[in-house]
Amino acid sequence: MNSKLFSLFLILTSVMVYGGLSLAQQNKGNRPNIVYIMSDDHAYQAISAYGYGLNHTPNIDRLAKGGVLFSRATVTNSLCAPSRAVLLTGKHSFINGKVDNEARFDWNQDNFAKELQKNGYQTALIGKIHMDGLPQGFDHSAVLIDQGEYYHPNFVINGKKQQLQGYVTDLTTDMALEWIKDRDPEKPFCLLYHQKAPHREWLPALRHIKTYTNKTIKEPETLFDNFEGRGTAAKTAEMNILKHMNWAGDNKIPPAMMDELGLKEFIAWDKKAYEDNLGRMTAEERATWDAVYNPIMEDFKQRYPSMNGEELMRWRYQRYMQDYLGTVAAVDDGVGQLLDFLEANGLDENTIVVYTSDQGFYLGEHGWFDKRFMYEESLRTPLIVRYPAEIPAGTASNALVQNLDFAPTLLDYAGVEAPKDMQGESFRKLVSQEDTTWRDAVYYTFYEYPSIHMVKRHYGIRTDRYKLIHFYYDVDEWELYDLKEDPQELRNVYDDPSYQTVSQEMRKKLTELRKKYKDSEENDQQFINHTVKH
Repeated sequence: MNSKLFSLFLILTSVMVYGGLSLAQQNKGNRPNIVYIMSDDHAYQAISAYGYGLNHTPNIDRLAKGGVLFSRATVTNSLCAPSRAVLLTGKHSFINGKVDNEARFDWNQDNFAKELQKNGYQTALIGKIHMDGLPQGFDHSAVLIDQGEYYHPNFVINGKKQQLQGYVTDLTTDMALEWIKDRDPEKPFCLLYHQKAPHREWLPALRHIKTYTNKTIKEPETLFDNFEGRGTAAKTAEMNILKHMNWAGDNKIPPAMMDELGLKEFIAWDKKAYEDNLGRMTAEERATWDAVYNPIMEDFKQRYPSMNGEELMRWRYQRYMQDYLGTVAAVDDGVGQLLDFLEANGLDENTIVVYTSDQGFYLGEHGWFDKRFMYEESLRTPLIVRYPAEIPAGTASNALVQNLDFAPTLLDYAGVEAPKDMQGESFRKLVSQEDTTWRDAVYYTFYEYPSIHMVKRHYGIRTDRYKLIHFYYDVDEWELYDLKEDPQELRNVYDDPSYQTVSQEMRKKLTELRKKYKDSEENDQQFINHTVKH
């Protein structure tokens, strides 16, 4: 047989053998592994690669140096469970049904992990998912119940509840690495590695408490914001560190000391949170904790009677940030363990590693903690992606990507076609710099009101320079911010005559995006009715 005939024979044989398989299945040996790391409420300001100077995260920074750091990644709904539903489905909350933390999530709907499974990927979900029901799309799952606990937490492992001994961040990392070790090495894998930290009530690992309680954290410029120039929503939200943060659960003041000083609970579960959280520790762990925290609380007890409101705000801010950043430290430790493991096992070159959070978080900006608002600190989320095969090291991007894009992007890297009803877009070509064409505006919705923190319902859009927000239900107020002239969003210019043209253009673009994503006033009313009914 001559060479031309032999080549034809090989081509025909390949067609016969692989004709019934997808492209992804034909090239499964070359498909990348995926490790998607999601922490909870991890503000971009608390990652040193973003340059805010609050703390040092050497391992997350190491990831950023090897890949791309997004400076304007955003979420579609800044709340724990809805954000995770958007990640899985690639659809806005009003489409996937998980509009708030209380709504049920339908696991029977499609998600990107199911698509990867169909195309030969091994899949696992380990850590926080904050949605009821056995996760679908995963060969293995080990998930926390609801918010989970920091010390000796309960996990549901493949449907069976178990209490594990240890610190939740370390346990989540250990289980993630163990699953990678035990996988089938002949198949590509996708691991969703989800940390509880740094979610409220911020209990650091014992190895970090002495270091962080001794730090003095830089205050934000707007710590004492009076909300002049803003609307009703900002003025009535219950997220102020001085007025609304829990004394015991959050600041770790013992309930007996609260009573002695006459400190009142803002929320009924304040003291209970303290007792439940610290009550999970062993006697030895509690002794280590008390040796650090008791002197802090005794000092506060002596100072409190003479403290004015400003001094008290500053004390509460430091207490908040010390514990918050202390929990971040263990998350960073886990990222380092993962990166070391991938490198030691020759997996680093062909593994996509994503680091992100379910949303942003207020670290004292505007005097706030928590999230929910469409204002920048809540809307924006950290996002770092490393994939040496395609993404140049040290890349920076200010593109308006969203968590809506994660599912189609990961499917794209895996060589799997995204379902037509996914609303996000793959940013694969964007980060490889093959095609820099991208959207010029993102769409946002928030529904959980009336509820904890009392952030009003709203929706809006953000472009490169402007942000338009509509607050509705029990108000009808519009806010417009010029992010170039007013990056801290201190002045609503919606009614400013000099911004009349901008307001009109943004209203038009908002209408277009609501139509594009299939949102409507009917949707708004539907979810209002659901909340009132339940």
